[in-house]
Amino acid sequence: MSRLWDKGAPLDERVLQFTAGDDYALDERLVPYDVRASIAHAEMLHTRGLLEAADLEAIRDGLQHLAVEHAAGQWHISLADEDGQTALEQRLTARIGAAGGRVHLGRSRNDQVLTAVRLYLRDAATGLAENAERVAGELDQLAARQGEVVLPGYTHMQQAMPSSVALWAGGFAGELRDDAAGLRSVLRRINRNPLGSAAGYGAPGLGLDRELTRAKLDFAEVQEPVTSVQLSRGKAEAQLLFEIALTMQDLGRLSSDLLLFYTQEFAFVSLPDAFTTGSSIMPQKRNPDVFELLRGRSASAQACLLEALAIFAKLPSGYQRDLQLLKQPLFRGIDLCAQALDIMATALPAVSFNPARIKIDPSIHTAEEAYALVVKDGIPFREAYRIVGARLKAGG
Repeated sequence: MSRLWDKGAPLDERVLQFTAGDDYALDERLVPYDVRASIAHAEMLHTRGLLEAADLEAIRDGLQHLAVEHAAGQWHISLADEDGQTALEQRLTARIGAAGGRVHLGRSRNDQVLTAVRLYLRDAATGLAENAERVAGELDQLAARQGEVVLPGYTHMQQAMPSSVALWAGGFAGELRDDAAGLRSVLRRINRNPLGSAAGYGAPGLGLDRELTRAKLDFAEVQEPVTSVQLSRGKAEAQLLFEIALTMQDLGRLSSDLLLFYTQEFAFVSLPDAFTTGSSIMPQKRNPDVFELLRGRSASAQACLLEALAIFAKLPSGYQRDLQLLKQPLFRGIDLCAQALDIMATALPAVSFNPARIKIDPSIHTAEEAYALVVKDGIPFREAYRIVGARLKAGG
């Protein structure tokens, strides 16, 4: 199979395997986005007099059919294709003939890939934000069911002040909604049209209408100048992975609390068998593996971020093949966060607190007692603090 850049010389199979890597498999999720962007590009070429109406119709119809067939599992991108762009263009040309070779006019794989990636990232970031809000909603429901249950609030792993299920769940819900806002904030960098920047220096002499493709693809703006497009690669990706890392850390801290509360020493919460696993040796054991793995996967999210940052950190301007390597940590980070949010949202309705098991140290009310002295007697807080402390030491 020939590739889009083939000039007739044979390619060592080892070179293909090394340069393509797993990119062809990663591109599977980009096919519907590449189809949408290719149709928008073809429609723009037609409006500029660079593509006949009959060719446009054939390209549009052919790409739409290929997208439907791909979604149905009737074809996949292979290593021989090298990437999704080659797979689509060659299948399109095989289906409609010479018109398939006209769709690439005025673009490079560089802006073609980045356009598809940004369309995908727009959906991915929005979907993650919605799922973070879903977890927050389940925490709200937990608070509605058992919010009045009193909990000790901890500092330095010691009982410190009175809390409740409502306060505990509400704190995590608030942070997950903040995570959702952070995930949506990445759209500022994602939602810029790179199509028409070609290999990074535009398409001289063609008079492409980048504003038209912007409108067709619902991007917020055209990314200008064209030389900024390749310089921007990795920034939206890293920002999204950063917000994913923060989201995963919040899920990890929520899991850490639940794991502590589930220990026999605490036994603050109960978990159903559907969300725990058994031991291969100890018949009595039920293990909270789901929450342990949620806690541990925050490390994977951080690793994805660091890998992405390192790939583009010191690249010179213009396109470099290193940028292809961004897909692997990017897609992995998105997938693990999506899975983590989904499993947490599914698990939380099964969490129930056991009020009879929750023991409160009476000393956690001492700060409140000091406040009462300030309000009642008008003394400075530091004096009230000493009075209550002395009373506590004396056993009063």
